[in-house]
Amino acid sequence: MKKREHLFSYEEYESQAELNPSDAELLKKAREVTKDAYAPYSKFRVGAAARLSNGQIITGTNQENASFPVGICAERVLMSTASSLFPGVAIETLAVSYHNENGPSDIPISPCGICRQSLQEFEHRTGKPIRLIMGGETGAVYIIPQSGILLPFAFDADKL
Repeated sequence: MKKREHLFSYEEYESQAELNPSDAELLKKAREVTKDAYAPYSKFRVGAAARLSNGQIITGTNQENASFPVGICAERVLMSTASSLFPGVAIETLAVSYHNENGPSDIPISPCGICRQSLQEFEHRTGKPIRLIMGGETGAVYIIPQSGILLPFAFDADKL
């Protein structure tokens, strides 16, 4: 038997004010677009903003549906937008934020499992890691150097 460990590190900032201007702009945009989310059931509005390798900035928001689980997360809306408008263009950095109408919005949130799988697949498809910036409306901000590390032992096309 071999015992193995899977560890990763990330950066933690006290607030958006500590970020470099480019990252701060992206997180601000993710925070702003939460207003466009369609979240009448959960009241949990999520916004995502990404800088593509061609310099474009695009956004996405969660879109709920009365027929659960038909809704789609902000990260996957953003990746669909990127793939549709800019085929083959990699995402360099993706920021995600939220506004919880039922409580505080002051800690970073992480992509759900389906989004982690989708992010890993997007990285694989474009051959480029996606940096993740995660934060609420206020408070700490986490930066993950590569979204794929959030899903160890991911199932991918190489296994088909």
